[in-house]
Amino acid sequence: MTIFPEQMKPIPVRIRAGTAGQFAFWARRVVDLQLRTIWRFLSPILPTLEGKILDVGCGEMPFRFALSGKVHYTGIDVAVAEAFGMVGDGAIQLFDGRNIPLPDNHFDHVLCTDVLEHALDPITLMIEMRRVLKPGGSLIMTVPFSARVHHAPYDFHRFTSYRLAEMLSPFSRYDIAPRGNDIATIANKLIILSMALLQPRPSLLWRIFIAMLCAPMAAVFLVAAHISARSNRNFRCQRLSDAGQLTACNPNSWCFQH
Repeated sequence: MTIFPEQMKPIPVRIRAGTAGQFAFWARRVVDLQLRTIWRFLSPILPTLEGKILDVGCGEMPFRFALSGKVHYTGIDVAVAEAFGMVGDGAIQLFDGRNIPLPDNHFDHVLCTDVLEHALDPITLMIEMRRVLKPGGSLIMTVPFSARVHHAPYDFHRFTSYRLAEMLSPFSRYDIAPRGNDIATIANKLIILSMALLQPRPSLLWRIFIAMLCAPMAAVFLVAAHISARSNRNFRCQRLSDAGQLTACNPNSWCFQH
């Protein structure tokens, strides 16, 4: 079997302290629609959380800064996180990507952002996240759908809203919503294509020509994506388009609505 190498790896999400770091985070969200939609989902939720929080597949813990001082944060990730371009941190607990080495009913909230597609056994990981939640706790999770293959060879799945609903059936209640739309999907594809065409490889001249055609279209769709996101701020539908977001609760619990 031939496995093609990943030509362009994703840039890890890093949020530096200070004004310059916040500006860089804002600037990236202008063009990185995947990150923008994740942050748009998480930003109103994270500051309201209290208690013990587990961040599964935390990477470099980029969203920890948005949590209040009323939380006790625990981050876990796999030992091969360096293969994802992540810089190690001694505060992160390691696990095997399946079994969470923490006690039952321990956390008030579990956070999992664009991680499930990298799990060899996502069902087991979902069961484990539910196991460590306290009764009444909430799972806050995002997953991609139309994203390109990324962090190869550790990219294994894409989930429709129907598959997510089936996986979440043990939870007492859940909310699944699209975090993007078709315009954002097209914009993201054109941006990635333009960047890929400009990578230093043989036959650069013809690829520069194609990139010159793609880049203006990418810019137009990028602007349109931002406009459509604002106009559809409260829009919800059943179809999962660019990516999904969801919240879920343990049995016999009440989950806040988003």
